Amino acid sequence: MIVPLLPTLSTACIVTSAILVAIGWGKIRKRDIKGHQKIMTLAGLFALIFFIIYSSRTIFVGNTSFGGPDEYKVYYTIFLIFHVTLATIGAVLGIISLVTGYKKKLSIHKKLGPFTSIIWFLSGFTGVIVYLLLYVIYKGGTTTSLIKAILGI
Repeated sequence: MIVPLLPTLSTACIVTSAILVAIGWGKIRKRDIKGHQKIMTLAGLFALIFFIIYSSRTIFVGNTSFGGPDEYKVYYTIFLIFHVTLATIGAVLGIISLVTGYKKKLSIHKKLGPFTSIIWFLSGFTGVIVYLLLYVIYKGGTTTSLIKAILGI
């Protein structure tokens, strides 16, 4: 089985980001503030790389529709909406967590960080499931780029 390069690469980036968040969480529990900051910055960088790959692919190549059995499509769609919601909330909270950490607004950062991390882990986990359903378990459906869809090409 051949898996598509960009979705595989972007999924690897978001999984790496989640793993780094877990490592960063461990570092702060050990009071390693410098290590925590470095690891969380790296986690943010991997999340940014994911976003660049994902958004570029969405615009220029397109999103792949669910290619599994029709009777599972509604469940996949509900799961996908759940994942996208988690990912969006996680991204916003991640940016806020990074900014509050860098600006030394630690009262906010300390309250928000653990919650953000949990959302990020759930988003990463559900993202892997979406990837598996689209590219590994089932053959992906059609792919249409956003540009083609808008321009009607």
